[in-house]
Amino acid sequence: MAVPAALTSLPVNHVLGDLLAALRTNDTAILVAPPGAGKTTVAPLALIDEPWLDGQRIVMLEPRRLAARAAAQRMAAVLGQQPGELVGYQTRDERRIGSTTRIEVVTEGVLTRRLQHDPTLPGTGLVIFDEAHERNLPTDLGLALALDGRRVVRPDLRILVMSATLNVEAFTAALGNVPVIHSDGQAHPVDIIWAPSSAAAPPRARQRRPQIEEHVVAVVQRALRENPVGDVLVFLPGIGEIRTVQRLLDSELPVSVDVFPLAGALSLADHDAALAESPAGRRRVVLSTDIAESSLTVSGVQTVVDAGLARVPRFDARSGLTRLITVATSRASADQRAGRAGRLGPGRCYRLWRKGENVTRPMHLPAEITQTDLAGLALELAAWGTPVDELTFLDQPPTAALRHATELLHQLGALDEAGRPTAIGRRMLHLPVHPRLARMIDGAASADRATACVVAALVDDRDPFRGRPAELPADIAMRVNAITGRFGDDRADRGALRRIADRARDLARRADVVFDIDRVDADRCGAVLLLAYPDRLAVSRGRVGQYQMRTGGTATIDAHDPLASEQFVVAADLDGNRSGARIRLGAAIGVADLTHVLADQTEQRREVVWDGSRNDVVLRAQLRLGGMLLSESIAAAPVGDETIAALIERVRANGLRIFEQPGTALRARVQFLRHAGDPTWPDWDEPRLMVSLNDWLAPYLSGVRSMAELVALDVEMVLGASLGWDASQRLSELAPTTIRTPTGRSIPIDYTRERPTASARVQDLYGIDVHPMVAGGTVPVAIELLSPAGRPVQITSDLPGFWRGSWAEVRKEMRGRYPKHSWPEDPTTR
Repeated sequence: MAVPAALTSLPVNHVLGDLLAALRTNDTAILVAPPGAGKTTVAPLALIDEPWLDGQRIVMLEPRRLAARAAAQRMAAVLGQQPGELVGYQTRDERRIGSTTRIEVVTEGVLTRRLQHDPTLPGTGLVIFDEAHERNLPTDLGLALALDGRRVVRPDLRILVMSATLNVEAFTAALGNVPVIHSDGQAHPVDIIWAPSSAAAPPRARQRRPQIEEHVVAVVQRALRENPVGDVLVFLPGIGEIRTVQRLLDSELPVSVDVFPLAGALSLADHDAALAESPAGRRRVVLSTDIAESSLTVSGVQTVVDAGLARVPRFDARSGLTRLITVATSRASADQRAGRAGRLGPGRCYRLWRKGENVTRPMHLPAEITQTDLAGLALELAAWGTPVDELTFLDQPPTAALRHATELLHQLGALDEAGRPTAIGRRMLHLPVHPRLARMIDGAASADRATACVVAALVDDRDPFRGRPAELPADIAMRVNAITGRFGDDRADRGALRRIADRARDLARRADVVFDIDRVDADRCGAVLLLAYPDRLAVSRGRVGQYQMRTGGTATIDAHDPLASEQFVVAADLDGNRSGARIRLGAAIGVADLTHVLADQTEQRREVVWDGSRNDVVLRAQLRLGGMLLSESIAAAPVGDETIAALIERVRANGLRIFEQPGTALRARVQFLRHAGDPTWPDWDEPRLMVSLNDWLAPYLSGVRSMAELVALDVEMVLGASLGWDASQRLSELAPTTIRTPTGRSIPIDYTRERPTASARVQDLYGIDVHPMVAGGTVPVAIELLSPAGRPVQITSDLPGFWRGSWAEVRKEMRGRYPKHSWPEDPTTR
């Protein structure tokens, strides 16, 4: 169709002939046109009546919902129509497409869903990838699938890649020798003003630029003074900085200047207010993320203030976490931002960094596919079926990140052993959230599914609580209560709460869940969240706010946070540090819910172990999740092999001294005979007995279940029984336990000494004329002679010889000391 008169002055019109010719003879083309050239509005309208389309639709992808809506509204407006007639749009949350619509502006995920449903894309003749320079992950995936679909089933499908500052080399390397058409932009010059501060120095990893917001406010005030007409567009890295700058400007600017935020997380009403022209006599300052770099037209802008920062995701495959970091923008991005000041006439761009630093910035930032979590990509590729190395990607997905993503999908039950999507995985594909959150909604119990939808919408969106992140509570249940209206919270943004509730309803509709806000139970947040983050379960380390992650790392919650005293927490958002990560958003979960959700991964362990606090063996029952202890109970040890083994170990660790009757005398008698030259006697040296405890001791522990019963065991009885009757009789003969004296007394023989020894008062030995012998009469017993007071007098191994020899002197001394006792001259005769 002819380009409407309102668009004929746009620079892209000068190259439309080249574009039309390129697509008539080629299946792919690239159009490079800077911001303001009109490519987004003009190109689809110019191509719609091309003969090769033959009445088919044009599907144009925009990387952002706001841009898709704005592009469709702009085209419809110049045609004098409403969206849904010739031009329509579809985003995750909104659809304005009618029966006569032939140009469909959609967000990237919409194309992926259509391709997965039917790779032939019936009724579609051209796919336009607009703003392809942004290199969003869905753009790269959509392009790879579209190219593969064209190769296999749709050879007639045409593809147009459009961009403001495209890395042409990267695209032509992937797409081949395709025609590249270049369009000039508006000719209006833009003066670059360098307005650096120490706060705007190049960002380092995890470093926050102090006072950047204050510096932005100062430069905005300067820009308004130095440029008395036109509006000011300010580029900031994120919604947090936008809110801070907005608050500061509201108190500093004249009443004739309005301040509007512009970010993807805001409502459609906020978007419309930011994009609308200023009324006569008023000026405005629009505070935007990089959403306004090239996808949108912000009317009336003649001045740009660029903080030179962007917030990008960074995925760490080792920790499995993605964190948002603030980086310096690329030179291409800075040029696009500056170009926004030159659309109406000569403009100015204030850059908040040094001129010399500009040349050190990269021309383009790394593509998102190389930096972020690839779980969603991995699930899409598994459903598509073509091996990743056979697909055409501008940058191949990193192997480590893709492997981690695949492992996660297996853990979530989304893939089978062959790597194909399970029934669960295919249902997850239809929910426009991360696979973790899709699994949570799909896998939640019927009574919990409404709660799961709210939690998914909340986690997928920006935190509805406002304030410094480090000062906000981590408990997701508090936010759910604010969304349901059960408990208010002054920190909650009411608009954000409504947006999350609406998103939850949309997810419920897609998942076929009957949604009732009154059925949402904040106490069930942990139970549903664990379905999404089974790998982010954390258990208290015994100190408030200190947690051990299931994956092995540690995590913290501020000690004053209500969540910090919980035994188990599921972390939905961590700050990304591999060691000592901070849990920014999570929920408590009880053991019962935990074991129910992870029933196939938990393990019941029952073992008899030594309990030092009880000084006894006990039965310890544990519920474990890998290396994580979930619960534990202690009971008396049962009768059985486990208890016997535990008791044997205590004996082995402490020796025979733990017994009240360790059998020392019996063992000494047997060892004496063995050392006396008869090796047939068993070796009952303690080290040997320790080695053979299972042989001689274990059979006598069959009914023993405690240390008290163990130590009461008579070791001498046990060992003696192992000798047998004959050996016991021989032992009594060869190593008797006592010496019988003429007076009728039994004097014990001690075999534990170097030689068998008996101690007795001299009077008890009167009448003995043959020295006591053991070992069959081969070894004399050493006799220790004692005085009436029990004091040693002499030791002899020849008692008759003693009587004949030394006795006279001993008798003389003893008579003097103990005159009342009998001291015969010849003790052998009594």
